[in-house]
Amino acid sequence: IHPLDISFSSIQDKEYVGFATLPNQVHRKSVKKGFDFTLMVAGESGLGKSTLVNSLFLTDLYKDRKLLNAEERITQTVEITKHTVDIEEKGVKLKLTIVDTPGFGDAIDNTECWKSVADYIDQQFEQYFRDESGLNRKNIQDNRVHCCLYFISPFGHGLRPLDVEFMKALHEKVNIVPVLAKADTLTPTEVQKKKIKIREEIEQYGIKIYQFPDCDSDEDEEFKQQDLELKESIPFAVIGSNTVVEAKGKRVRGRLYPWGIVEVENSAHCDFVKLRNMLVRTHMQDLKDVTRETHYENYRAQCIQSMTRMVVKERNRNKLTRESGTDFPIPMGPAVSESETEKLIREKDEEVQHANHEQESHHDQEHEAPHNSEHSEPDQEKH
Repeated sequence: IHPLDISFSSIQDKEYVGFATLPNQVHRKSVKKGFDFTLMVAGESGLGKSTLVNSLFLTDLYKDRKLLNAEERITQTVEITKHTVDIEEKGVKLKLTIVDTPGFGDAIDNTECWKSVADYIDQQFEQYFRDESGLNRKNIQDNRVHCCLYFISPFGHGLRPLDVEFMKALHEKVNIVPVLAKADTLTPTEVQKKKIKIREEIEQYGIKIYQFPDCDSDEDEEFKQQDLELKESIPFAVIGSNTVVEAKGKRVRGRLYPWGIVEVENSAHCDFVKLRNMLVRTHMQDLKDVTRETHYENYRAQCIQSMTRMVVKERNRNKLTRESGTDFPIPMGPAVSESETEKLIREKDEEVQHANHEQESHHDQEHEAPHNSEHSEPDQEKH
């Protein structure tokens, strides 16, 4: 065929390799596998945490909940409860886990009441680290907390000492998104003043809340505007409601007062829609990425550093024992109890060393027969 007879489309087909379909392949695989997201809600009782979660995901996670009276709440300690629900929307499956902290901030003495919350987050990191370091890493369950909605009381002037201490204790372990609860108790002017005050205090106390990623230069103006509005909305002033009421001939989710209706999904009334869009539509993957690349990596690095220090200390102790010629170990000061993670890593190392030793022994046995049958000098050198 004459070169001029080759059509332009056939040239294009020859130059087309096909890796442009990779995003489609990833998309199909991801949809088939499904997604998971773990959201923690923290804050004192009565701030509408359960109602907001039900409103966000259109589920009823707390139907069997028992409310405690004042006397019971005095003796109650901070618990960690987990609710998991599978949600499907347009063929996309999401395994949503809500971690609640009943009893937080309800006691007379709230000293270190956040410790059990911090311990829970560390436990999930530790479990993931164990699974990741194991021999079978095929179906690792990711229960790491991807986001913590921290509810700030609308009553008072800005942050309370408990709010500051909680966020400072957890800001390097989890993505904290502050939420101004029950915003319908405040006028629009009060909401704006309180938001500015809380943002100033967050900066003043050096609290690292979740930072929205900067927009790329090629993003359209509408997206940039939405991103700017999100950043200015911190803390999100929210209202939750699972009740459907009628307003201007339309049925909406809201709260009915003698003077009017507060609509949950009306941006002029509260930031509920902005919070939902941020959590689900625009930043869910980024929250997971930051958890994996920053918070979990920090935890993992600390684990590896402590393991390295332990190995170096053990080597130095063995070296000193050999040099002194004693058969008993030299005391190294007070005994240091090793953590579960260090113990697990040590056991894994011993398993691997034992397996390697067995493999070498088996390998030597296989070559032992021909080696013993020939005693000539050249053969011995060759072996």
